[in-house]
Amino acid sequence: MDFVRYEQVSSSVTITIDRPEKRNALSSGVVAELLKCFNKAQNDETVRVIILTGSGTVFSAGADLAALHKLQTATSLENLDDSQLLARLLETIYRCPKPVIAKVNGHAIAGGCGLASVCDFSLVADSAKLGFTEVRIGFVPAIVMVFVVRKIGEVAARDLMLRGHLITAEQAARIGLITQALPKEQLDQAAQDIVEELTRNTSGSAVALTKKLFADIQGVGLSEALGFAVNMNAFARNTEDCQAGIAAFLDKKPMPWSSD
Repeated sequence: MDFVRYEQVSSSVTITIDRPEKRNALSSGVVAELLKCFNKAQNDETVRVIILTGSGTVFSAGADLAALHKLQTATSLENLDDSQLLARLLETIYRCPKPVIAKVNGHAIAGGCGLASVCDFSLVADSAKLGFTEVRIGFVPAIVMVFVVRKIGEVAARDLMLRGHLITAEQAARIGLITQALPKEQLDQAAQDIVEELTRNTSGSAVALTKKLFADIQGVGLSEALGFAVNMNAFARNTEDCQAGIAAFLDKKPMPWSSD
């Protein structure tokens, strides 16, 4: 691949946007390669956790404006296809059955901030700035808005997206846009700590079902959400991991996944 690196170590995969000369901008080529990598990782039974990061000093500056400028002469159908590609990537990450950690090594702006926000855990260098600057160039943060409003609520999302201003990593953590802001030199260890906790202390199938609940119960009525939750609760009881985990707990034995 030209723009993205895929590296597996044990049961974790690191997906790196590798376009530092363009500040890891999201062209259609980058988005397509990211989508391919996430599909590969989520379908690989040997992978338990996915880490997403960027090469160089910036996580991602968002849309490739040069490529976007060329699309101004594209047909409506071509622009629609390009937009749908980004939507598929963000939804794939959001719905990925494997936990996804964003290791945000530098600024995450517009679509780049959207990428960080759809991950389960976002660890961000405290020197980084984040935000959705689309309205400042006459564009609209349409696709990322769907996920960000879910995550931080309408009040905080309006403040970010209507003003188009950048905020610090500490501010992003306070409003719940990211998980944690920490010194850049601590990012690798912090991400590895989460990887080890997930692979040693959690059931992969239980995490996948829990993520599905997060994705599907928001935005529906109480009765519908409870009905979905009841079905998931009943289904989970019959999974291999649940039965093995309860047996191990009762027998005072290690969980079967604790040696992963």
